[in-house]
Amino acid sequence: MLMPIFNRMMKSYLVRRTERIDYSIRHPYQTQEMTLRYLINEARNTEWGIIHKYGKIKNFDQYCTRVNVQDYESLKPFIFRMLEGEPDILWPSPIRWFAKSSGTTDDKSKFIPVSRQSLAYTHYRSGKDLMAFYIRNNPSTEVFTGKCIVLSGSVSSSQPQSRTMSGDISGILIRNLEWWINSMRAPKKEISLMPDWEEKIDRIIKETRNQHITYLSGVPSWMLVMANKMLEYTGKKDLHDVWPQLELFIHGAVNFAPYRESFKKVISSPGMKYYESYNASEGFFAMQDNNMQGDMLLMMDYGIYYEFIPFDEIGKDNPRTLTLREVELDKNYALVISTNAGLWRYMIGDTIKFTSLHPFRVAITGRTRHFINAFGEELVVENADKAIEYTTRITNSQIRDYTVAPIYQHDGLAGAHEWLIEFEQPPADLNAFINLLDDRLMQLNSDYEAKRKGNLALGKPIVRIMPPNTFYNWMKKRGKLGGQHKVPRLANHREYVDDILRDAGIYFNY
Repeated sequence: MLMPIFNRMMKSYLVRRTERIDYSIRHPYQTQEMTLRYLINEARNTEWGIIHKYGKIKNFDQYCTRVNVQDYESLKPFIFRMLEGEPDILWPSPIRWFAKSSGTTDDKSKFIPVSRQSLAYTHYRSGKDLMAFYIRNNPSTEVFTGKCIVLSGSVSSSQPQSRTMSGDISGILIRNLEWWINSMRAPKKEISLMPDWEEKIDRIIKETRNQHITYLSGVPSWMLVMANKMLEYTGKKDLHDVWPQLELFIHGAVNFAPYRESFKKVISSPGMKYYESYNASEGFFAMQDNNMQGDMLLMMDYGIYYEFIPFDEIGKDNPRTLTLREVELDKNYALVISTNAGLWRYMIGDTIKFTSLHPFRVAITGRTRHFINAFGEELVVENADKAIEYTTRITNSQIRDYTVAPIYQHDGLAGAHEWLIEFEQPPADLNAFINLLDDRLMQLNSDYEAKRKGNLALGKPIVRIMPPNTFYNWMKKRGKLGGQHKVPRLANHREYVDDILRDAGIYFNY
């Protein structure tokens, strides 16, 4: 009896939040301008604010003049002092939490400051807002009659002599949840924060298999691992046989399209809903606001000010940036943010495009470092994800993971793209799969099509079917299981691909 009452109360509470969101949608420029004024005013007496004379900044142009576009290396000296516990460096308060993120599978980690304000007004606000949209679109939902399984990372002390803590942003959020929100999720907090991913999954399965679970939240690739292990453990064929009221999966970090068919295999109900979020260690930026998979609504009032670098400016010293008033549809931009945790004109490494300007909707197209342009083809992650999603659907195949790298011209042969693909269900005809993949890439990318002409500069893709658990074992070897970690889709070098092939005991002479 209590759970249906709680469900009604939560729905009533959350749906009212959309009024605030609707205002920011109607007034995006004013909302963003107010955000920038707030950020500059709050930080004017910090060390960074004093150095850059924030007290004299009156508008965006002055802000750009005084502060260059930043990356992690330029902010690292300030962040490392904050890790030691120094207050008022980039943001006007001591920062206790730091999100540990590499953004790739590199060994080197970044420590992203997470302030009290960013926890409350960015990360937690976004979670409530996403559920508010879900309720508005699905008024008969019973999602709050049960619990949510959240696959999170872990946290630990970042410096032995300081009071600061670090970990995956998902683990930091779990660690700081209010008690009443924590009561709505599973598993227990001590299990969620376990550092050993494999032990964590086993404990989650044992604790939740008989619980009333109504929704899931996590990275698609890792949630699929958990789902398959749950079915193996219980002997069931469908997650709805384990959790009959399961109705929603909130996902992010990687494109869902390549995993869609695999999720249909473990959750066969056509009524299952999938909502995408665009979040990172640096903040929360956009979310799906309707039941249709696709683009996401850019959120304006999360204490984040946005700028956008045109694709042809990426890599330049202090590149030109655009505001929301200047962006255009269907063009690639690198995302630059200023945040309520002290990241100033910070290029996070993602590329996006606008699919709508009224309201502002975006789609993630890739990473500034994750592309292939070995032959002038300018292949981005969006192209690869769309091509693989189309090809697997047409060939009735399913993938677990993939990565792509160039093979350079040698011995008079044209170069090519080498695809390492681990299949859940391989295609019946690999040659047909390769031809479809190649054709779809040419349809999606005119530069790729031009370079493929006559097989002169770029030959047909080479697809290697990898043994089961190849990517899982590769990530495990590097301590990158679970949390926000993900296999890099594209690289303009062969470092990842050669390492994966070596681990799998596969060798080729190129």
